[in-house]
Amino acid sequence: MAREIILDTETTGFEPHLGHRLVEIGCLEIEDFIPTGRSFHVYIDPERDMPEEAEKVHGLSRAFLTGKPKFADAEVVDAFLDFVGDAPLVAHNATFDRNFINHELGVVNRQALHESRWVDTLELARKRFPGMHNSLDALCRRFKISLSDREKHGALIDARLLADVYLELKGGRERKLDLTSSTAQAAVAAVASKVAYGQRPRPLAFRSTEAERALHEAFIRDVVKSDALWKKHGMN
Repeated sequence: MAREIILDTETTGFEPHLGHRLVEIGCLEIEDFIPTGRSFHVYIDPERDMPEEAEKVHGLSRAFLTGKPKFADAEVVDAFLDFVGDAPLVAHNATFDRNFINHELGVVNRQALHESRWVDTLELARKRFPGMHNSLDALCRRFKISLSDREKHGALIDARLLADVYLELKGGRERKLDLTSSTAQAAVAAVASKVAYGQRPRPLAFRSTEAERALHEAFIRDVVKSDALWKKHGMN
């Protein structure tokens, strides 16, 4: 099965090289575009102030984050790397998340997650909907994915929304009807092998009674006043 990780982050700002830090990571595991139920989520103490503009976006205050684990702690960096493993990482505007993740990994002397591992749903959306608004919110509305549980941005809830968007961008609900895969073909074969069909009688038995057939012949003879076409071909 194809394992992928849907990922989203929240931060104190836009530029890690200017001192902005991660404050939340949310990851969701999918296999063949279906969530497995496994997830990773952590709040992170950024060890700095929280700009007002950033707090308006995600609602995470400096007071709330103080005392949370730091990125360097094993429960963050080790747990995160263990969860993602070597799977592809799916993110919306992936460059943003990749820059922050790799910056934090560099600070603690860990290897960066190579660019080739990242799948950018923003780029996928731009190819499918050129010239249109392709934010996560816009895509959710376009695909009729409910935003009712989302008051502010949050890494894990946005990862769940992105998983639904990713499914739609990769073919949507129609993928469930795909019978070309080996898995689907094996399932069809398994069902067919359990169905036994008897020999079909030749000719098939009449569905009408003898009296009904006599009435029909009388109708053709007396009302239609024509020889029955099927009798010309030797059929009763």
